[in-house]
Amino acid sequence: MDNPDDSIPAPGIEIESVAEFDAAAAAGTLAGHRIQSVDLTDRNAALLAADTSGAVFLGCRMTREAAAKVRAEGAFVFPPVPGLPFDPYRGLLYSPDALYAGLADGGYEATPDARAYRWFQQTRANGDTFASMLRALHDDAVSDALDELLTGARVVGVMGGHATPRGSAAYAAAARLGRTLARSGLTVATGGGPGAMEAANLGAYAAPHPDPMLDKACELLAHVPSFTPSVTEWALAAFTVRQRWPAVGGGSVSVPTWFYGHEPPNPFADHIAKYFANALREDGLLARSTAGVIFLPGAAGTVQEIFDNTTPNYYGSRGAPTPMVLVGSAHWTDELPTWPLLRALAAGRPMESRIALVDTVDEAPEALARLTG
Repeated sequence: MDNPDDSIPAPGIEIESVAEFDAAAAAGTLAGHRIQSVDLTDRNAALLAADTSGAVFLGCRMTREAAAKVRAEGAFVFPPVPGLPFDPYRGLLYSPDALYAGLADGGYEATPDARAYRWFQQTRANGDTFASMLRALHDDAVSDALDELLTGARVVGVMGGHATPRGSAAYAAAARLGRTLARSGLTVATGGGPGAMEAANLGAYAAPHPDPMLDKACELLAHVPSFTPSVTEWALAAFTVRQRWPAVGGGSVSVPTWFYGHEPPNPFADHIAKYFANALREDGLLARSTAGVIFLPGAAGTVQEIFDNTTPNYYGSRGAPTPMVLVGSAHWTDELPTWPLLRALAAGRPMESRIALVDTVDEAPEALARLTG
C-alpha cells in the first residue's frame, strides 16, 4: 500500500525575492522549492526551462503559458487574490514604510494598514469561509517570516499599556529601557502599538545613536502625545524622527493586530509582524520572547499577557521557564494585585526563581540579567 505522505512534495528552498528565484533558476532546478509572493511575469523563459516538479507557487504572478507548464509538471499553484488590501502569501514581515504607504499624501485612512483594518471589520463577522481562510493564510505566512527573522536571536518582550502618552516620564523610562536592552545585545519585541510599546521600540531604534538623540526624539514626539484624535499627525511625528535620525542598525520587532485596529502600529519597530488573529499574535509574541518578558504597568491587556506567559512557565510546556520581571510594586501589588497571585502560583516550582518585582523601570534590566544568570 502506498504511503499516504508520498503525495506531499518534499520541501525545498524557500524563495522570497526575484534575486533568490534567479539564483535557483540558474542552478537548473526549482523542483520542490517554495516560491512565495514573487512577481514572475518577467521570468517566463526561466519558468519554461527549469524543472518545477513538486514546486509550490504561493501568490506568484506569472504568464498563462508558464502557469500551464508548471502545473503540467506537478507544481502546486496558488494564484494571487485580486482586490485585497494585503498579501495573504507574503514572504516577509511588514516595514513601517509598507504599512504607512501614502500617509503623507492621503492621511492614515489611505494607508495599507487602515485599508486592511476596514476589510477586517467588513469580513470578520459575515461568516465568509473564503475571507477567514485568507486571514489564516496571511497569519501563517507572518508567523513563518517571524520565525525566520528571529532564528538565533535573544528576544526579550516588553509589555505595557497603550495609553502611556508621549512626553510623560513613564514614556521616557520605557524608551530608556528599550535602549538599554538593545545595547545589551537583545532583540526587543513589543505588542507593536502606541504608548509604552512604542516607547520600547523607539528606545531600541535609538540604541546605535548617541544618548542625546533619544531625549531629543522624545521632545519632538511630545508635541503629538496620543494617536487620538489624529492617527495621521501621530504617525507623521514618528516618521519625522525616523527621517531626522535614520536607522543605522540595532532594530526591534513588533507584533500588533488588526483585532485592535483602532490602535495603529508604531513606526519605530524595524520589522512588524501584524496579525488578524489576536490570540495567535499574543501567544506567538510571548512564545518567541525566549530571553524573558518585562511587564510595565498596564491594565487588562497587560494582566492577560502576564498570565498567558505564566501558564507555560507553570507547566513547563515550553521547556525551562523564562524570566518574568514586573515593574511597579504599588501597581502590581495594590492597584492590580497580580504579583501576589503570580508568586503563589510559582511557589515550589522551577519558575519561582524566574520571577521578580521591581519598583522602577531602570531596575528591570538588572533584574532580568539576574534571573537569566
